Amino acid sequence: MTRPATPPVAGPAPRGPVRLATLDALRLIAALAVASFHLTVAWRIDGRREPEHFLPHLTHVTVYGFLGVELFFLISGFVIGMSSWNRSLGDFFTSRVSRLYPAYWICVLITAAVVTLAPIAGGVPVTGEPGLREIAANLTMLQEPLGIPAVDTVYWTLFVELRFYLLFAVMVAFGLTYRRVVLFCAIWMTVAAIGPALGSTALQVLAVPQYAPYFIAGIAAFLIHRFGRSPLLFGIVGFAWLISVARVIDRVTDIHPGFRVPVWPGVLIITLAYAAVLAIALGWTDRIRWRWLTTAGALTYPFYLLHQRIGYTFIRHAHESTNLPAWALVASTIVLLLGLSWLVYRLVERPLAKRLRDGLRRSLAELRSASAADAAGAGLPRQNREGRLLRSAHGREER
Repeated sequence: MTRPATPPVAGPAPRGPVRLATLDALRLIAALAVASFHLTVAWRIDGRREPEHFLPHLTHVTVYGFLGVELFFLISGFVIGMSSWNRSLGDFFTSRVSRLYPAYWICVLITAAVVTLAPIAGGVPVTGEPGLREIAANLTMLQEPLGIPAVDTVYWTLFVELRFYLLFAVMVAFGLTYRRVVLFCAIWMTVAAIGPALGSTALQVLAVPQYAPYFIAGIAAFLIHRFGRSPLLFGIVGFAWLISVARVIDRVTDIHPGFRVPVWPGVLIITLAYAAVLAIALGWTDRIRWRWLTTAGALTYPFYLLHQRIGYTFIRHAHESTNLPAWALVASTIVLLLGLSWLVYRLVERPLAKRLRDGLRRSLAELRSASAADAAGAGLPRQNREGRLLRSAHGREER
């Protein structure tokens, strides 16, 4: 039986937000999978020969690493639901801005500097050095709708996330309840399923039909985690999985790395991803609390932002100047980028995120205070309002 938004008199109360180490583990797996795909399959190490030439066996496994993006979206639905519950729209805005932008800003600048100082060409999906126009637009994270090339093509997923945040922010503004969020999932799923058939550009942009099932399944999994098992919630997750299977088959079919790519492993990987998130939602992994996973989870965002173009640059120059085998170049690049990601997290992201979060909270508090004062003043007679304004102005002059 579905539980209501507020806990019943009998039975356990909804579970509050806790740090789930296994979600951090899944983040790390997703980031490493995407990086493995990009560094071993998505380009030509020497600019000429197919990826399979250098890694004949590994590429047949890492070719499915691009599905780490789908896992990221599943996790995002779960985490955003959990972190936004019982919070205001201002809190939601502050949380997302302070989480996304500090690491992103420094990673854009680092990537732009590396590809400018050590350019490479040939067999690389992203070529050319970004100019001031591209860098400025990329720092807004809105380069895609602005029609400006991304400094690194991996940034496309951020615009998908931003659209999800925009949709969920509407729910946060109304107030999150069990019933409202379930209704939100049902409506979004319907629009995402039929939207492409309508041929509406607006629906395509806002509903994110290709990736909506992952966010929706993640949200439903969070509701299971918070409110308990429900056939309705399992039904939402199952329906999202069915749509995801169809989309994944298309995604795998569109990959052309120079060798045949079977579809069934992609379906299996997505099924396992759904199963893993459900296992977390049901509490089956609650005993896993290794502290290092929390640190690993914190590194995944800067690692994801840094890995592609900087990875290509390091591997290409190392390949041209050393005799190291390709697998050693890829492995050492991943280790190097994890170390750089740790530095970004400790030296830039964490301190800057705190300052940004504190500044936004103060700004929002001042906004609420000014709005309340303005609303209170609007109810006074005109002479009283003018007198209050004059006294306030006089006080500022004296200070």
